[in-house]
This record gives sequence, C-alpha cells and structure tokens, in this order.
Amino acid sequence: MTLQQLRYLLAIADSGLNITAAAERLYTSQPGISKQLKLLEQELKVQLFTRKGKSLAAITPAGREVITRARAIMREVENIRSLASDLSGEQEGTLSIATTHTQARYVLPEIIKTFRERYPQVGLELHQGTSEQIAELVANNAVDFAIATGSRHLFPGLVLLPCFHWDRIVLVPKGHELAGTHGRLTLATLVRHPLVTYVFSLTGESSFKNAFAEQELEPDVVFTARDADIIKTYVRMGMGVGVVAGLAYECDDEKDLVALSAEGLFPRCTTWLGFRRDSVLRGYMIEFISLLGPHLTPDLTRDAAALESQAEVDALFADTALPVRGGCGHETTLAL
Repeated sequence: MTLQQLRYLLAIADSGLNITAAAERLYTSQPGISKQLKLLEQELKVQLFTRKGKSLAAITPAGREVITRARAIMREVENIRSLASDLSGEQEGTLSIATTHTQARYVLPEIIKTFRERYPQVGLELHQGTSEQIAELVANNAVDFAIATGSRHLFPGLVLLPCFHWDRIVLVPKGHELAGTHGRLTLATLVRHPLVTYVFSLTGESSFKNAFAEQELEPDVVFTARDADIIKTYVRMGMGVGVVAGLAYECDDEKDLVALSAEGLFPRCTTWLGFRRDSVLRGYMIEFISLLGPHLTPDLTRDAAALESQAEVDALFADTALPVRGGCGHETTLAL
C-alpha cells in the first residue's frame, strides 16, 4: 500500500466515482489510476467499489471504512509537512477558509489585507456557503478553517474558538413608518410588517423563528436570501422590513436606509472559528486566528487545541469577554 494509492482512492471518492475526473484532478492518466486501484484491492483482499461494466457504481461498506482511514492518514501527512515547514522557519504555504457570505463580505476583508501584508508568500483560498456546505467541505478535508455562526452541531470534529458577538438590526427605507420609532422595537411591532431576512437553516434551527414562537407570534416572512446585500436591495424596493446582521450595515447605507436596534429581540449571535482537532497549526494560521479575535492569543489558541473535548474548550473561554461587532459607527465594542 502506498500514499499514492490512497491519494488516488480519495480522488475517486471526491470525484463522484468518475475515474476520468479523478485523473484530471491529479494531473495523471485514467489507466494509471485504474491500475493502482486494482493493485490496492488485490493487496487488501476486499472490493472497495461495486462496478457496472467498466464504471464504478458505488462504494462498498468496506470501501467506506478504508476511505475514512485514508483521509485520516492523508491529514497526518499534511500535518507532518506543516510541522516540518514551521520547524524550518518557512513562511510559505496555503490557508483555505470556508465561511458564510456575511463573514466574507463584512468581516474578513480587513483581516485578510493585514494577513497578506505580513505573509505575502501564503496563498489564500476563500469558500463561501451555508453552514451545511461548510460542514461538507470540512468533512472532505478541503479547508483548514471554518468560520460560521451557530450550527455547532454540524461540526462535531472541530475545535471551535469563540471570536466575537453580533446582534441583528432592523432596516427600513427613509420615510418608512418605523424610521421614526422612538424607544425599543418589539416583536409584536415587527409582525405587523412583511419581513425580509436570511434563509433559514435546513436543519430547522432558527433563533429568529424561535424568538417569535416564544411569544406565540407568527412573522410574515415574504423573502429570504443568504446575502445581506440582496436583502438590502429588496428593502429599498419596499418589499418588506429587513432583519440582518448589524455588522452588514455600512456607512453608505445611511443615505437611504435607517437601522433600528434589535438588541434584545433576538438572541445575541456568536461567530466562531473551527479547525480539526488533529491539525498542526502553522505559525501563520495562529496569527490569522489572533487577527480575527484579538483575545485569541497564540498561547490560548494552543491551549484550546490541546484539549480533548469541546466542553473543555467552552470552559476555557467561559469568563472571556468577547468583542461585539456592529456596522457603521459601531464597528467593535466590548461585551459587558
């Protein structure tokens, strides 16, 4: 058994059992991959795939077990390379991040700019998606870091570090009847208006929905989108009252939109950064974490990475005051 054979095996699994696509992914030949797969099955004395003619039809139960262990082996290979690079003082490598649109659009640009200035030889890859899509990238070992809000149950194999809090805001066009609202908004007020907000999680978990349900209210959600910029567009069109992350409110939005605080109406949200528990964190990875959350010092990050469970990680940060990120005029404050 060779690392090359395991690499070919994973490429086949990640290419939908299409050997030609796997060969293109690895810049090699289709006959070469087929030959190595046959040799691997002969050595292991198990069939990894069922076949239909010359094509692979499905992964066998034995194949799933072997693929799971092959992924773990290849992760350790990368960890050894990362460790060797750090020990030799190299400042080159790659950092692959999967995150949501809100984080990619409103949080990461300044952080990535600073990171690139410090590590110009490190290549950056940014993948955007839903929490479910991010979890799939993590499961396929396709990214180093995941950055998201909530949905922690989708990431059982990661060390999750709390980075910052954020609250929702309510957006209305200037001249809207709520624009001159004095005092605190209520959910009872919001249900009298059509609402425009984020797409709800496929898992059914939604702090937005739960907040209304707890008061036995039924919101009239007329439009949902993953992108806060799209939500703002439809608010401007008059489709409804927007409910978005406060950090998505930019100073240019003040020209025609009014932001109303929704603090206390919905639970405060916490954005976290996660990495695999068996990862070797390069020096530049640890610094990126510090840029995202200044309280995440290198020593604290290493301490968290060494813990055996997420419960222990949560206990480590139990008394940590996280920053609260907001939009225009309220970029970052400290949670009280």
